[in-house]
Amino acid sequence: MKRLVALLSFLLFAPAIAEADFQDGWQAYQAGDYASALQEWQPLAEQGDASAQGSLGNMYRNGQGVPQDYTEAVKWYRLAAEQSNVFAQAILGNLYRNGQGVPQDYAEAAKWFRRAAEQGSAFTQASLGLMHRNGQGVPKDFIQAITWFSFAAKQGSASAQSNLGFMYQNGEGLPQNDVEAAKWYRLAADQGNAFAQGSLGFMYRNGHGVPQDYVQAHLWIGLAAAGGFKGAAEYRETIAALMTPAQLAEAKRLAAQRTSK
Repeated sequence: MKRLVALLSFLLFAPAIAEADFQDGWQAYQAGDYASALQEWQPLAEQGDASAQGSLGNMYRNGQGVPQDYTEAVKWYRLAAEQSNVFAQAILGNLYRNGQGVPQDYAEAAKWFRRAAEQGSAFTQASLGLMHRNGQGVPKDFIQAITWFSFAAKQGSASAQSNLGFMYQNGEGLPQNDVEAAKWYRLAADQGNAFAQGSLGFMYRNGHGVPQDYVQAHLWIGLAAAGGFKGAAEYRETIAALMTPAQLAEAKRLAAQRTSK
């Protein structure tokens, strides 16, 4: 009877103890005390705690408190991912996509992205959409790409919003629609996505999906140039040559207003 009571007590309190240990590790990690975080998480990970396993994977991937070791990171991420830890599934998929710690394998990347995407991860929904759009590890399928981009875009993923804009602009898997393209580009551009900013600027320059507006064109292409969008700085100068001094001053004022936020 005493053994039964002891066993029931362990089953009742062990999850709370494990959670407390994990939180102690998290607080140490947040404070940059990686040695203490490792001390808390290692035993939990070895006991099968998925959160601790994913956290160890993160430490090995980033070289925090341990030598950077992608192979060891993959080991811990896989253990957590197999327990449906969405964070670990997302990172494991990315490691397979980039060939870090494992041979590059787009099919394996897509498998793990899908598992996380089905749990609602916006990052993996956008990643899976891109793989379907490009035919990497999965059949090229614009409809599947649109589906996954749409899920992620509605969660605010700038990457997915930008890709949806591109697909509407080019009529990939749906009727070509510049108005829809501009709408999705604008949502991504407002989040700082340089490709979307440049694309929106080009649409304002040419009056596609939006009224032609050199001020807005200069503004968005200038922001894209600041974000590293190739060729944007040169194209901004061609637009500036078409503008009046008042228009140019207004574009610069708007740009300064945005960058000061």
